Amino acid sequence: MKKSAIIIGGGLGGLFTGAILSKEGLDVTVVEKNTTVGGGLQTFVRFGESFDTGMHVIGGMQEGGNIRKICKYLGILDKIHIKDVDADCIDRLYFAEDKKEYKIAKGRKNFVESLASYFPDQKDNLTRYVDAMFRITEELDLFYLRPTKNDIFMHSEDFIKSADAFIAQYITDERLQHIVAYMNPLYSGRGDMTPAFVHAIISVLYINGPSRFAGGSGLFAEVLKNLIIDNGGKVYVNEAVETIVTEDKNIKSIVTAKGRELVADYYISAIHPCTMLKMLDNPKVFPKSYRTRLEEVPNSYSAFTLNIKLKPNTFKYFNYTAYYMSKYNEIWNFGRTDNQWPLGFLYMTPPEIEQGEYSTKLIVTAPMAWEYVKKWENTTVGHRGEEYEAWKKECCEKLLDMMEEVHPGIRDCIDKINTASPLTIRDYYGVKEGGMCGFSKDYKNIILSQVPVVTKIPNLLLTGQCNNLHGFCGVPLTAIVTSEVILGMNYVINKINEL
Repeated sequence: MKKSAIIIGGGLGGLFTGAILSKEGLDVTVVEKNTTVGGGLQTFVRFGESFDTGMHVIGGMQEGGNIRKICKYLGILDKIHIKDVDADCIDRLYFAEDKKEYKIAKGRKNFVESLASYFPDQKDNLTRYVDAMFRITEELDLFYLRPTKNDIFMHSEDFIKSADAFIAQYITDERLQHIVAYMNPLYSGRGDMTPAFVHAIISVLYINGPSRFAGGSGLFAEVLKNLIIDNGGKVYVNEAVETIVTEDKNIKSIVTAKGRELVADYYISAIHPCTMLKMLDNPKVFPKSYRTRLEEVPNSYSAFTLNIKLKPNTFKYFNYTAYYMSKYNEIWNFGRTDNQWPLGFLYMTPPEIEQGEYSTKLIVTAPMAWEYVKKWENTTVGHRGEEYEAWKKECCEKLLDMMEEVHPGIRDCIDKINTASPLTIRDYYGVKEGGMCGFSKDYKNIILSQVPVVTKIPNLLLTGQCNNLHGFCGVPLTAIVTSEVILGMNYVINKINEL
């Protein structure tokens, strides 16, 4: 008989896992608490304008890219709308400290050349640094969709170093050391903590060429949802899972807030593991050591976001991601909890499917530690109080003051602004402390944050950004790992490589 799987959470991990399993013949049911699927890919409407819920700069969608290959295997390449960024400027960096600007070009050679134009004496060092990052990624079969081997593999010394020490090993100019670490807000990087392999994977993805969702990331989520339904599956939205029912150290069923009870052969949690634990009718089905460990793993930092509706024909669209950094030596400190926020931010003009000269919206995202909103953690949406609203307005004005420095007159281009804090991210995504990138990884204790997709409960699996890698690349790769627990080792990988 046809095997079945229930997936708790309709975010990127749940949708990709559901798409793979339904394609391979399983009867899949996805249960999502929000009114739309997508998790970090969701879109929402404010002031008549559609906004993505996150900063979506995506890697792996270039020709030959790993995520592009997965989409080809799923048969959805012709249904998605992706816009590549400009090859001569994938990212533009501005440092307020000396008011200098740097433009980064796409491609292994061009990346080196673009930075060497500002630091000519570092060209050879830059080449060695980029080569070392690509070598690190070669240690990960999954990243290149190569079949997993059963033999024991020892990673290189570079792989398990801290990211800042890895950079310093190759780049001798201190200012350039900070510049090449500019992507760390994309993975919640922390100095002397983030492992070099995380830095290398993200950097290589974007050196190879980043892309954007045209028309909003929600369209991509809908494509995955429709694929699951077309394969005979079901997707329930606006239906939070209230209880995970256990029996004899197995999952027996799930019960939703609407009273619906669902039963399957396999249950897959695509939400934050700490959130999943709270749903269990008997948390003791997991050993206390496991539950304690999950609660003790540090979470990645969160963000404060401005979703800006622009006045018509006032602000030109730009086809790259822009970064504002306050000081070079603060590049690793976005997770700080003192009162120095904001140390920097990212901003972009999300493209429409038929993008014209001018943009209709602007997204500004500034990394922010959970501690800034902890005093309101027990409040709910719409009932956080006047103090919270005043604080949000103050944060908004700080970011706009900085935007004025790089785009004088930006306030005159703004029609309306919607703000989102780490509390918004926590409540919208259901992630602990509003962490943007799941669990935070520490090179000094890699095992702590490595949460396997297999659990002590035989019919319960995990997927999502708290397992393996996060982001638009890491989460689909983890979906393969989760799916292959059911389908067999290298089953999906081999099918992808047959195309």
